[in-house]
Amino acid sequence: MESHNNVAAWQVTNTLVPYLLLWWLSLKAAAISLWLLPPLLVLLSLFSVRCFSLMHDCGHDVLFRSRRLNRAFGFLFGLINAMPQLAWSRDHAFHHKTNGNWELYRGVADFLTVDESLSSGGFQQKLYAGLRHPAMAIPGGFYYLAIKPRLDLLLGLTTRSTLKPWPNKAEFNDFVLSNLITCAGALALGWWLGYGPFLGIYAAVLAMSAAIFIDIFFVQHIFEKSYARDSENWDYLDGALKGTSHFQLPAILRWFTADIGYHNIHHLSERIPNYQLRLCHENNQHLLADVPILKLSTMLECSKFLLWDPSVGHLVTIASLSDGRAAEVSRDSAQAVQQPRSALVCRPGNNS
Repeated sequence: MESHNNVAAWQVTNTLVPYLLLWWLSLKAAAISLWLLPPLLVLLSLFSVRCFSLMHDCGHDVLFRSRRLNRAFGFLFGLINAMPQLAWSRDHAFHHKTNGNWELYRGVADFLTVDESLSSGGFQQKLYAGLRHPAMAIPGGFYYLAIKPRLDLLLGLTTRSTLKPWPNKAEFNDFVLSNLITCAGALALGWWLGYGPFLGIYAAVLAMSAAIFIDIFFVQHIFEKSYARDSENWDYLDGALKGTSHFQLPAILRWFTADIGYHNIHHLSERIPNYQLRLCHENNQHLLADVPILKLSTMLECSKFLLWDPSVGHLVTIASLSDGRAAEVSRDSAQAVQQPRSALVCRPGNNS
């Protein structure tokens, strides 16, 4: 769980310098021919994903040893992805506190229970499945980064609802400042570089990078028989070991995602910085034999598990409700819900 400022500084450097260089190359390429842009946009999107991954570490206060450095660079990485970092980190901390407790946290796509799905009409069921199709990560990702933070600020300032995206003055200041700099920066850079080229490239990068990390986050928690219990039967340690996966990625994608594929380790202790996750995993493989292992080839299969079945304590497919497999799943898995919780006791850190 030890953070190293020199390692963190090198990660910031080898991320931001290529990111800015790729922006310069993309603008030059756009002035010559739009056909030169696609490979540059892909690289820009991958570096944007890495920026988000490092922002994630800053949110856990582990990239640097200094809290001030984590706040400063977390804010900067948030600006790059148009996301107010402090509010995002608070929501993410809630995810860590409740992972696997589907009564409190319904996952990345606000899933329905089996009963809720069965009580809805056919059109609603199709709409529900369609909105959670893997292809929707692209427009959904663009909305998540480019639109939602600004919309949340507008609604928070203009409505009397107590459900605002900031619970205190510090987060309000951070939320407003981040949004103001994002909007002012986009306007200024658009005026300087040309609104067409700048906004076109920025929109494409936000959409693609958001789609990538949304899909990665999705499969880290959504897979066949993923741990999904109610509050009474939930256990923190089981949520970390059975409700998260070891997502085996190629080396190049491990680098761009800052090793977040070792997600079970991350949930066991969020105080481990990204550059220690792989070593921690390798030193403790004998304790992780039963952890779910996923690969890129399994991502589409995972996208089918869109309903929570509280009776069996895991996720099921929509198709299982129509072909009679739900009853079979229930019989096969009923014993798992009744099993006693592990005798091990997990003592989460301050943010867990």
